[in-house]
Amino acid sequence: MATLVQEKVRQAVSILEEKHIDLWMTFVRETSAVLDPILPVIYGATLTWHSALIITRRGETIAILGNLETETARRTGAYQEIIGYDKSIQTELVRVLQRLNPNQIAVNSSPNDPTADGLTHGMYQQLEGYLAQTPFIERLVSAEGVISALRGRKTPSEIARIRAAVDATEQIYRQTFEYLQPGMTEKQVAQFMHAGIREKGLAEAWDYENCPAVNSGPYSVVGHAGPTDILLERGHLVHFDFGVKQEEYCSDIQRMLYLLKAGEISAPAPVQHAFQTVVDAIQAALKAMRPGLVGAEIDNIARSTVTNAGYPEYMYGTGHGLGRAAHDGGAMLGPHWEKYGNQPDLLLEPGQVYTLEPGVAVPGYGYVGLEEDVLVTETGAELLSAGQKELVLK
Repeated sequence: MATLVQEKVRQAVSILEEKHIDLWMTFVRETSAVLDPILPVIYGATLTWHSALIITRRGETIAILGNLETETARRTGAYQEIIGYDKSIQTELVRVLQRLNPNQIAVNSSPNDPTADGLTHGMYQQLEGYLAQTPFIERLVSAEGVISALRGRKTPSEIARIRAAVDATEQIYRQTFEYLQPGMTEKQVAQFMHAGIREKGLAEAWDYENCPAVNSGPYSVVGHAGPTDILLERGHLVHFDFGVKQEEYCSDIQRMLYLLKAGEISAPAPVQHAFQTVVDAIQAALKAMRPGLVGAEIDNIARSTVTNAGYPEYMYGTGHGLGRAAHDGGAMLGPHWEKYGNQPDLLLEPGQVYTLEPGVAVPGYGYVGLEEDVLVTETGAELLSAGQKELVLK
């Protein structure tokens, strides 16, 4: 983990230079209780007392923290200067800022990006108090752009970990599709998938109860909710939303299956049309993705494919960033809805990983939703997942 932390801290320096921000400070306390989302990326351990992790565009990396945690900071190998204190961080913090004299101090507060909003209101007030008698109080700016870039632009090591998580997820899907039978409950199928995770020594990409989501038929509620006692029945569409976390990096993949009724050799026409529409929406978005476009443009391509096929628009974004969390930094591949803030207007960049996940409901049969994990390259985009283009029949 230390090597990856070092990679990301070095990357942060280049991002600060690119964005003309002199200094970025992550200011935290008791992170086992309130974790700043960026801390695992640039530190990799918890912090107890008031602590400041400082990175500058000139390449200085400084950790100011309680004396009992200085050795852990040294072991990260990411911070050149380790400054400990016993009673209060204020003196050392102000002294370092006076020495560096930055024109801007980026802090982790953002109205748009939850991954960049780790500075609590109480800690922000405390920081204001520490800086009240200094010129630095007027130099605080949001670190939103820095953190979005840092979390979004994956290093080769990060991409390798996401690929491994994707591969493990697809293995579990294959095993699950062989295992499940009509008459099982959604919960029974989920238990099998949980066992697959444990056998591989992995973890769920999001909370245990809701990962996987298993939705059988037209009465199973689709969304951020876990499996139920609803039975898998012939004539049902069975929808899955599932991901694993491997070496701290996540996958997030949706897959589909149809349980044939007696005498059927293929899915009914409404099911086939819905499935092909979702495949077409993903493929159209994938073909269009390239650096320099904004998230809303990709969303519009997938969304219009669905609505032009006669379906209502889905009430969520087409895709989101993927990495250390199932919902990570970067743009939102979504429409200009208030809840997404400015995220749909952010640019796609090489090294970012996104999901593509349009979906439609099929009355009487269930929900069709697919989700692929996609890497933005220098010239376009490529699938990290195998890509489901055929509806699995059983």
